[in-house]
Amino acid sequence: MRYQIQYACVSHIGLVRRANQDNYICDTIYMKHGRSDVQYPLCGMLDSDSGGVLGVFDGMGGEQCGEDASRIAAQEASAIQIGDQPVAALSEYCRRANAEICRFARENGISSTGTTAAMLAFDRQGVTLCNVGDSRIFHYTAGGLEQISMDHVIELPGRAKPPLSQNLGIEPREMRIDPYFSQGAYNDGDVYLICSDGLTDMLNEQEIASCLNIPDVADAAAALLQRALAAGGRDNVTVIVCRVRRERMSILERVQSAISSLSVGNM
Repeated sequence: MRYQIQYACVSHIGLVRRANQDNYICDTIYMKHGRSDVQYPLCGMLDSDSGGVLGVFDGMGGEQCGEDASRIAAQEASAIQIGDQPVAALSEYCRRANAEICRFARENGISSTGTTAAMLAFDRQGVTLCNVGDSRIFHYTAGGLEQISMDHVIELPGRAKPPLSQNLGIEPREMRIDPYFSQGAYNDGDVYLICSDGLTDMLNEQEIASCLNIPDVADAAAALLQRALAAGGRDNVTVIVCRVRRERMSILERVQSAISSLSVGNM
């Protein structure tokens, strides 16, 4: 069975920040340094046979530092080869991206920089989730909205916004990066949301779910952005909405599949 994954991505500076420290990966497309002319929503389609990666990165460590860290993470993600071992491929990606961000920081005399990473990899076997930090991934069906990523944060009394316990850009001698992984099967009609905290800090899950109920992924992504801005837009907002569709076989493909099944059965 083959599946198509339709996606739409939007990224916005918000109403308060002076720079957009977010970035994204849409298959092999990411926001390159100095590019502000990207037309959103950025739309495309993956399929389960060829696969691909969708993800969001939220930089930290000062405006330019955070922007560079998320860009490096996105650039490294554009080269991911999933193969038949997606967890191993994504784990190696995290190691490589972490090393590159640390190298950049050392070479430029930067004491503190980093980025979150929240990614979904699609291949023939199903969907693989990988996240580091507090950028979130949600799964939406008729049954409702569920966060399927893990927040890597340190819960502290009296802190409305807890600090991160994990991010890309930590020297290996200080701490080992420990990404969260999860795997699931394809289901026709499933919707996934990948987003930075510029969305989740502005909207509750009920508001998010109402937008994901919009059938068109581009309209859903635009609605999420507009609601986040209307709520104050205190941070950069990056959103990827994707919908899984089972690919319908043509009459010829059905005949070929039936012939193949009969041939196997008669062996």
